[in-house]
Amino acid sequence: MASEQPLAAVTCTAPVNIAVIKYWGKRDEELVLPINSSLSVTLHQEQLKTTTTAVISKDFTEDRIWLNGREEDVGQPRLQACLREIRRLARKRRNAWDGDPLSSSLSCKVHVASVNNFPTAAGLASSAAGYACLAYTLARVYGVESDLSEVARRGSGSACRSLHGGFVEWQMGKQTDGKDSVARQVAPESHWPELRVLILVVSAEKKLTGSTVGMRASVETSPLLQFRAESVVPARMAEMTRCIRERDFPGFAQLTMKDSNQFHATCLDTFPPISYLNAVSWRIIHLVHRFNAHHGDTKVAYTFDAGPNAVIFTLDDTVAEFVAAVRHSFPPGSNGDAFLKGLQVRPAPLSAELQAALAMEPTTPGGVKYIIATQVGPGPQILDNPSAHLLGPDGLPKPAA
Repeated sequence: MASEQPLAAVTCTAPVNIAVIKYWGKRDEELVLPINSSLSVTLHQEQLKTTTTAVISKDFTEDRIWLNGREEDVGQPRLQACLREIRRLARKRRNAWDGDPLSSSLSCKVHVASVNNFPTAAGLASSAAGYACLAYTLARVYGVESDLSEVARRGSGSACRSLHGGFVEWQMGKQTDGKDSVARQVAPESHWPELRVLILVVSAEKKLTGSTVGMRASVETSPLLQFRAESVVPARMAEMTRCIRERDFPGFAQLTMKDSNQFHATCLDTFPPISYLNAVSWRIIHLVHRFNAHHGDTKVAYTFDAGPNAVIFTLDDTVAEFVAAVRHSFPPGSNGDAFLKGLQVRPAPLSAELQAALAMEPTTPGGVKYIIATQVGPGPQILDNPSAHLLGPDGLPKPAA
């Protein structure tokens, strides 16, 4: 018997976000509610994105998911939480609109395929992009139009921030049910066109302590984390919002670095201690401070998430010189020509004065594996072209071209 056409097939993309005021620690593990608010910058999807296809069909006998071409366990609790939540919202909407054409979709199983265009566990916030994309795609396929913060958050807390472009705050909320723990845009991606982002990929290895486990340990053992959440973050959220609205780069840059440092301090204050930065990360920190000191101005900022890769913020007029400084301090390995990916950066000379100010002997080649140059970008997008679907009409991954 010929298979029925799928009821719906949707493909979307979603971005990576980088927190400048960090989220670390949950007050409710089940609902994924944070102990403090956080603020992030959404990166452009030309350089970093997750693409997800969801297909529903009466023919499917079970939910299935493929990540980067490999079938994964659909029973993972976080994945199940997302599916449950989106189906609950779809049911709620259907009850409000009886006789909705999508109503039959609720009894159908879903097949999902997702791919990242960057290394998954390299500490490049893949889970945020992945779960935001899942939530957004499932919402389209099930006809859900409400706020998706909760759906994405149940997968990965920071994923709710990837539901918007530009600059985004995740308001921690006060309610025990988490209904007011939502992501909101602070400023659109067009707001600060000169802002540039460089990702210095130090290591693409999987990290020793995953974020979920690390966070739980910090909440249980770090008094510094409690102090940070209650006494430091609220004022920093207000100040960071001001810096972004006024496009105050030195203010934005200094606060970004201080908040990254405090997050890593809470990791060291955790017992037993957690360390995500390695020797190369520390050299990058020193490089940034010396670069700024040489210019007598804060021209570059670093931030590190739960891993050794550096994310650098700067303005377009400083990118070329800073990349030259990185190349000097961290000579490329054998991939000299593939060292810089993403946006074009014109080669710039490194002045003798700056070279002396950096006072850094170049490391053995390959300390920084490569740099991804990008900028602030938009939120999730729907791809209208059916050829973009990762799953065929039979609901199975298309063979790689």
